[in-house]
Amino acid sequence: MSFLLMLFGTALCFLTTSAEVTPQADFSPQGMAGKWYLIGFATNAEWFVNRKASMKMGTAVFTPTADGDMDMSYASLNSDGSCWRMNNLGRKTDVAGKFTYTSERWGNENDMRMVDVKYDEYALTHTIKTKPGSTTIVNKLYGRTEDLGTDLKEKFRQFSLETGILPENIAFLPKNGECPAA
Repeated sequence: MSFLLMLFGTALCFLTTSAEVTPQADFSPQGMAGKWYLIGFATNAEWFVNRKASMKMGTAVFTPTADGDMDMSYASLNSDGSCWRMNNLGRKTDVAGKFTYTSERWGNENDMRMVDVKYDEYALTHTIKTKPGSTTIVNKLYGRTEDLGTDLKEKFRQFSLETGILPENIAFLPKNGECPAA
């Protein structure tokens, strides 16, 4: 019984922490447009423990649509020269900088928030992924170039800790070749 209460309390803290993460107040979809490098990745997802050592930097392209949604594509070069690609369309919400999308690949609902963006340098995102029986958090740090300063990496690390991510589940991805345009 006490284990269940502890588990419930942990889940409640987790959901409360995540719900308090707000998007950047003056978020501009047009400012986000273009190519970004995925530099930092942090999550409480179980799969990450076995995969993080093999993860490498990839590129994301954000393209605002005419109606305010955000087309998001991601590509990462595999060690065999093939490319792993993923595309989603983030639907705008009534909160600027907050998008929702359903991942057909993973079968989850996603609530993505553009938390902190300096459009010519970096972007920090926070996504709450839910599917029946599980909720996970994924924080990402993007850069316009492959290198970001230690101050931004530390900002990302602190943010991830504050959103319930364990220190060992915060990774800065090694540089990697890029996939050719699709």
